[in-house]
Amino acid sequence: MSQSTLETNPDETSEETGANALELDFEICDLGTFEGFNFRHDGAIEESLTAQQVFGWDHDTRGEAKFWPSGDHPGVSWVFRGKTSVTGHELLALSRLLNSIGDDSDETFIKIRYALDYNGVDLNDLTQDAIEDLYVHIFIGSRFCDVREEAAYELFELFYPDEYAMWKKSQCDGLIFDTDSFLDSPALQAEEIKFGDKAVLLVCSD
Repeated sequence: MSQSTLETNPDETSEETGANALELDFEICDLGTFEGFNFRHDGAIEESLTAQQVFGWDHDTRGEAKFWPSGDHPGVSWVFRGKTSVTGHELLALSRLLNSIGDDSDETFIKIRYALDYNGVDLNDLTQDAIEDLYVHIFIGSRFCDVREEAAYELFELFYPDEYAMWKKSQCDGLIFDTDSFLDSPALQAEEIKFGDKAVLLVCSD
């Protein structure tokens, strides 16, 4: 995981930063860049900001502002999709969770968002155990048709190993495994999502 140490000028402490003075040495992951709007100046913040800069923004001296992902980090954009703004506290919570998990892959960000939606909890309350206990299968590729085929065969083998073994050994040309019918069966819940430029299939079983 790529990380950089949070650095905040002690002369530019904000109410938000001051409340978390003990957290200033915490290593925030690379979460991409953020755009912002400064209400004091009634205009967009011209420069792109890092997560560290969002966390250390002094709303008292620099003006009340809101921030959102610029879109250069698909994982962060996915976690915060639908939100009109994100706070430094949320970015710190996300970074802590990623450090706890020890993995900042695309699959991890997808799991985090799934856990937020499925469990209906706040990001600050999400734990490594909650992510690891998720029973969801994630398949990632460049095209949905390929991802669905991969998922169907892999889950067929996982859920029905005996039937899969018999099917693999069969010499009957007419014995066809219909991948779409399998994924669309009542026993499975399959959801297709677009993650950046990647095709992702989430599959849960009843």
